[in-house]
Amino acid sequence: MKKWQVLVITLLVTLGSWLGLATTAHADADYTIATDTTFPPFEFQVKGGQYKGIDIDLLRAIAKKEHFTYQLKALSFNAAVQQLSANQVDGVIAGMNITPAREATFDFSKPYYTSGVVLAVAQGSHVKNFRDLKDQTVALKTGTAGAAYGKSIQGKYGFKIKYFNDSNTMYNDVKVGNSVACFEDYPVMSYGIKNGIPLKIISKQHNAGDYGFAVKKGKNAALLRKFNAGLAAIKADGTYQKIINKYLHAKESSITGETASSRTFWGLFTQNFGTISSGLWMTLELTVVAIILATLLGLLLGVLGVMPGKVGPAISSTIIYIFRGMPLMVLAFFIYIGIPNLIGHGFKIPAFVAGLITLMLNEGAYTGAFVKGGFQAVDAGQMEAARSLGLPYWPAMRKVIMPQGIRIMIPSFINQFIITLKDTSILSVIGIVELTQTGTLIIARNFEGFKIWLMIAMIYLIIITLLTWLSNWVQRRINA
Repeated sequence: MKKWQVLVITLLVTLGSWLGLATTAHADADYTIATDTTFPPFEFQVKGGQYKGIDIDLLRAIAKKEHFTYQLKALSFNAAVQQLSANQVDGVIAGMNITPAREATFDFSKPYYTSGVVLAVAQGSHVKNFRDLKDQTVALKTGTAGAAYGKSIQGKYGFKIKYFNDSNTMYNDVKVGNSVACFEDYPVMSYGIKNGIPLKIISKQHNAGDYGFAVKKGKNAALLRKFNAGLAAIKADGTYQKIINKYLHAKESSITGETASSRTFWGLFTQNFGTISSGLWMTLELTVVAIILATLLGLLLGVLGVMPGKVGPAISSTIIYIFRGMPLMVLAFFIYIGIPNLIGHGFKIPAFVAGLITLMLNEGAYTGAFVKGGFQAVDAGQMEAARSLGLPYWPAMRKVIMPQGIRIMIPSFINQFIITLKDTSILSVIGIVELTQTGTLIIARNFEGFKIWLMIAMIYLIIITLLTWLSNWVQRRINA
């Protein structure tokens, strides 16, 4: 068996094992429950990668009372709701307000918390009330009660709106002055200010609403009954109030165990080394596997693109046009959420597999374009000479054109590897905790945005620098 055949078979077996692991992982769990990544004190990640918060502890206590198991899946709020709609998860607990619009799509538990929306501004801000917001920009977090309330009064007070997917980015936008204020649930804003966010609340609570646990309408009725029964039980035995008091009457440092020394750059790095390493490994794993798959797809598209006739080039051009022109985030959502919605019947695509397919199609289209160009860059006389010596088309292609074309393309392959590495950060939208998402989760806990993003940027730069050196070394060897 030839070496390339062995490589392809090995790759397919490896991918198959990943698919199997991804689909059977947590198979012993009764349910998959989604939560928000950054909504303290209701949910946030502590050192070691575990999640804590009011929602997390309530769910754990209820599951213990009702004897069911679950896999917790941390996503942005918007992604969590979309995955519930697509049957990718069984329920969502994420400080989710019960509204008539949502009740048309989801079934909710009995309320487990009641909260109102407040307006927060930066320390020293000139904004004193709602009237001062006229012609200013206000930050909102997508899908939240604060976003709904802000949108409802926008016309009355004449302000502009900017949306964010996580709370910390929204707070920082107000902090640096890009937005003058934000609307947020009172307990979330109060907790953040108590733990170092340099904002202040300037309004009373408005539009009070109830938080509920959600399942898709008409689905998972048994899970909803268990949640309601467990909620009643922990309220009766005092567990519920203990959980509320734990998070609303304590500073974050007493929960996470962080100290002043751990807030230094080195302290943050050492404290979060395990979490960052895990995110980095996921980034590298996605990158390596995706670039192998994209290379195989790109070679196929490149060969089709230079085939005689019209069919092969037409197929190649169409695939390259579609997947090179589609934004990576849209493609990720389509594969992970759109396809399961279309197929139905409980069909699910694991996030890791959906991420690989997304990168393979997108990066494979770009690879196919430069592979096609590389083959076409080989002097046409090479093929003519090979054919005149009696070689059929495909042997001539394999033995004469492809070796020369691949030699031309090697720097482009290295560059595509770098692009794929950076593109993995977009996959956080479907719940993959890679390096960038890891940074988001850490910041949600400690609000040290500058230091953590500097740390993440340095890691990316080190990896990309190493790849650039590799590219330069390969080019020197080729030109030698």
